[in-house]
Amino acid sequence: MSANRKKWESVLFSGVGVGAMLLLLVAVGVIASSLRARLDLTEEKLYTLSEGTRKILSQIDTPVEIHFYFSRSNPQIPGEVKNFARRVEDLLEEYRRASGGKILVKKFDPQPDTDAEDSARLDGVEGRTLSAPGVINLSEKIYLGLAVVCLDQKSTISFLDPSRENLLEYDITRAISRVIHPAKPEIGVMSGLPVFGQFNPMARSSQQPWWFIKELQRDYKVRRIEPTAEEIDKDLSVLVVIHPSKLSEETLFALDQFVLRGGKLVAFLDPLSYVQLRSAPNMTAMMQQPTSSTLGKLLEAWGLKFDTSKVVADPAYRTPIRRGDQVVESPTWLSLVGGAISKSDPATADIDRLLLVMPGAFTGTPAEGLQETVLLKTSDMAGLVDRTLAQFGGDVSKELKSEGKEFALAVRLAGRFKTAFPEGKPAKKDAEKDENEDDSKEKKEGDKAETFLKESGREGVVVLVGDTDLLFDDFSLRMQRFLGQLLVSPLNGNLFFAQNLVDQAAGDTELIKIRSKAVKSRPFTVIQNIQKRAIQKYQDTIRKLEQDVQEAQRRINELQRQKDASQRFILSPEQEAEIRKLRVKEANTNKELRRVRKELRREVESLQRRLQIFNIAGMPLLIAVVGVALAMIRRKRRAAR
Repeated sequence: MSANRKKWESVLFSGVGVGAMLLLLVAVGVIASSLRARLDLTEEKLYTLSEGTRKILSQIDTPVEIHFYFSRSNPQIPGEVKNFARRVEDLLEEYRRASGGKILVKKFDPQPDTDAEDSARLDGVEGRTLSAPGVINLSEKIYLGLAVVCLDQKSTISFLDPSRENLLEYDITRAISRVIHPAKPEIGVMSGLPVFGQFNPMARSSQQPWWFIKELQRDYKVRRIEPTAEEIDKDLSVLVVIHPSKLSEETLFALDQFVLRGGKLVAFLDPLSYVQLRSAPNMTAMMQQPTSSTLGKLLEAWGLKFDTSKVVADPAYRTPIRRGDQVVESPTWLSLVGGAISKSDPATADIDRLLLVMPGAFTGTPAEGLQETVLLKTSDMAGLVDRTLAQFGGDVSKELKSEGKEFALAVRLAGRFKTAFPEGKPAKKDAEKDENEDDSKEKKEGDKAETFLKESGREGVVVLVGDTDLLFDDFSLRMQRFLGQLLVSPLNGNLFFAQNLVDQAAGDTELIKIRSKAVKSRPFTVIQNIQKRAIQKYQDTIRKLEQDVQEAQRRINELQRQKDASQRFILSPEQEAEIRKLRVKEANTNKELRRVRKELRREVESLQRRLQIFNIAGMPLLIAVVGVALAMIRRKRRAAR
């Protein structure tokens, strides 16, 4: 009787326990859903507002409205778009909380012929058709965008592209910054190239400003600064310097003080300006053209070097170009893709292709107090070659010696800068003598008393790019005339990259530092290293084959010149033997290449199999081992009783 009772009690208590646990889980779920508490466990804190965003939100002194438009009631929206929209809503809620109530979020569902759709159109939010599996009616537009409104200021993101999810916080914060700081920034442009256009006396026509300048003039008040300027106006927030060739000490000092005052500098340098070369009417003028540019003392003070006698050559990013009647692949014309372009910085995250023409490299270590961010870089196959060889179309491949390291092509320096002129403003070398000696004496005393900055009082930003040709229309745009109109389309991301740099510099300082929250790439580095070694071996074999072929061809040509006139169309025994030797070398090399490929596949497949076995069987095996160990411990405890 007692045994049956114990049996029923255990069953009853087990059922009550399960039921209680079920009710507890339901209660916890209800409470958690009502609280909407969020815990960010990602390594990069992807779902937490950055400190830069919080500082910008703290600057809000007037209520800001965010109008969020999403066609949530449309049943044909793909699941991934719904998930992204929920991510946007959650992030907007974080903005509302972090602003202390200064941001009000309004949500709209723009259905056809509704007030919400009219509101979306007024705010500049556009509906788009999405092509996705399972969607039947692709003609119906889907709205997914937002508008940030503050008083009479408005900034619109017409469509929130899910592919830009890693830049979502940056885009929203940038829109907020624009409406709370509505004044149009004024930037200066100093250039040694005719970026503002010029009159061509040879053709008796005027050259239009570069498209890059036209785009800047749409968004900013652009002021032209002469390359001979000895002072930069304090009301300029950003200065763009393009091809600063042969700048005087006085101009360099002016740039130095501009940076120390907190001004943001975006400089495009070049060891060999192709645009400048092409503009020369003859060889004599070409030799006299200032085709290289640098910032001299400033770079030294910042801890960097930029060798204007060398250009970068990188076989990994070589570009097909036309030379005469032939098309050759030039390693000094770099078509940057993939890992050469930083995906963790907002200025470059959306850029998938760039063209740099005979660029230079930045080397060295940033000075104390400065932090360097590499925006563009070469592969580890790159090297530096003499600029004269690249200028006159020499065979760069023969002279290229890879140093086995990556070179920085564009960098950003941030931090506290120190002056490159510790002794103050440099004296003019050819100072004009005043007629009145007393006036001259007073002027010198005034110069001595003139104060200058030795160190920046706040963090500054300097962006350095090792090429100027990327800004030129011919290397960045495709222009066509159609029915009397000029149609312009981008060839690559060159202008987007340059505009992003200026846009970042002209924005809030905190906006520049907002991380893009891109998920870190965690590739199988072991597999990549195996592939890299095999590819390197493959390339070395090809190079050896080419050398053998060239040597054999040279030998054949020598034998051809040694023939008698009567043997013009007949191969001598020596030539036939040389050709047979060449074919044997080709066959052996091809055999070696096949062996390398086979070894590569075998090593990679073997490693992948081991990883698969570990991933599939590792965790179950670990659980089984832990279970057996616990069972043995429990059995020992029972035996001890």
